[in-house]
Amino acid sequence: MKVVDAICEILKREGVEFLSCYPTNPLIEAAATAGIRPIVCRQERVGVGIADGFTRVTNGRRIGVFTMQAGPGAENAFSGVATAYSDSVPMLCLPVGHPRNSSQVFHFFRSVQSYAPITKWVEELTTADQVADVMRRAFSYLKMGRPGPVMVEIPGDIAVEEFPGAVNYTAVKRATSGANARDVAEAAKVLLQASSPMIVAGQGVLYAEATDELLELAELLQVPVSTPLEGKSAFPEHHPLSLGTGAGVMPRPVHTFLQKADVILAIGTSLTKHNITAAAIPPGKVIIHATNDERDINKQYAADYPILGDAKLVLQQFVEAAKDLLGGKKRDADGVVAAQIKQGKEAWMQEWLPKLTSSETPMTPYRVMWEFMNLFDRKEVIVTHDSGSPRNQLVPFYQAPVPRSYLGWGKSHALGGGLGLIIGAKLAAPEKFCVNFMGDAAFGMTGLDFETAVRNNIPILTVVLNNNFMAAETHAMHASHERYGTMNILGNYADLAKSLGGWSERVEDPNQIAAAFGRARKVTDGGKAALLEFVTCREIAASRMRD
Repeated sequence: MKVVDAICEILKREGVEFLSCYPTNPLIEAAATAGIRPIVCRQERVGVGIADGFTRVTNGRRIGVFTMQAGPGAENAFSGVATAYSDSVPMLCLPVGHPRNSSQVFHFFRSVQSYAPITKWVEELTTADQVADVMRRAFSYLKMGRPGPVMVEIPGDIAVEEFPGAVNYTAVKRATSGANARDVAEAAKVLLQASSPMIVAGQGVLYAEATDELLELAELLQVPVSTPLEGKSAFPEHHPLSLGTGAGVMPRPVHTFLQKADVILAIGTSLTKHNITAAAIPPGKVIIHATNDERDINKQYAADYPILGDAKLVLQQFVEAAKDLLGGKKRDADGVVAAQIKQGKEAWMQEWLPKLTSSETPMTPYRVMWEFMNLFDRKEVIVTHDSGSPRNQLVPFYQAPVPRSYLGWGKSHALGGGLGLIIGAKLAAPEKFCVNFMGDAAFGMTGLDFETAVRNNIPILTVVLNNNFMAAETHAMHASHERYGTMNILGNYADLAKSLGGWSERVEDPNQIAAAFGRARKVTDGGKAALLEFVTCREIAASRMRD
């Protein structure tokens, strides 16, 4: 048994089902021999994205793993790992490194050094007999505390060494902790006494699988709930108390209630100030901040009531404390808050319906989103989007009904990231209709990995919104475009998808959007990857809120 065989045996004991990868790497052969499915990508950061999306959909209960070769392979993967780190995703990277006799040579790329700033933990395997201990540490970091990507670098010579003896390894058990009961009791009292409380629920609620507890608390207190981008779907967005997603773009009720809130319970969120993924909290609010990472407390917002603990356990504690304080009474028995939310949403939607239902040609991408949203049962869909315009056009309007029916990302928002995520999502939930929206610029970054889905029989739907232009950059590249055409992008992506072995259609008539989606759904249900290319206008309008 080689070291790579021992590593794969440990991966199997940890329930690893597949290995996204790019050659050359002895782990690939070892994984295949062990019964772990290798999925070879076209570009390393997409391979990382596959492991990332798989992990997100399973809330880290099943870990996605990516492996790559030393040097260029590890270098190419950097952007994908940076995204996983910024979004706190517990996925495992296993790069092969240079042999020990050359790994210290200047200028050789060493993952253990270069990846330290963008991983929760990184370690180099230095001897064969360390395998079990190193992998145990890796999975402990993956399963406990604040999630994040973990990396083990395997020097090329160690990888093929003989492993001494049998593999002595048992899968790592998860451990969580609740909050100090007095902290919760004090905060719950403040929350109940507030005149206009609000809950901001982050992706910690998703990883803790605490949607039921969040729902119980919100209904008990009749408190409106919003989420940042990564937390979208943590609270059912069709619920009367849902405000929607508070991010760089948002429904107006999120903004309205943030302005008037006097007390905010931020649960399972880092409260990181970010102009794309999180709505800013105005000054003067009393903030109850509950998180499992002490580094987030008082990071950018002063926490009046800091609480450390797992989101599920903390929410359970809040529910019990609130019940005791209410003594069987109902808060907002007349449903005033829900009525205000409904009224605000309806007024905001009336402003946007002309865009969403427009029959203009070239079509607006908002019409594409609208047709998609109203065509399928969203409980059976997992949707994500790429950075930039597709994110801005989808997020405010798409109501995610159940946890992980939407995958939000964006603190590190390199173009092309959504494709890998949706491939991983389909691997994690093959029964779901998995759809990725991307622009033509994003497709140019990673679009060839559509062939990865085709070749591996992963039936995703990729939606390309093609305006042959970098519309989002209009404000920044006016002079360069006038002189040199810098914002022009050309391509027929439906033709490209066909050449890569997938099913595709190019749609130019807005009245054909729904029918095209229906045909694409039948194709993916039949087990084949599909691509729809919609020829759109240069849309730049977005639901941004400003004071």
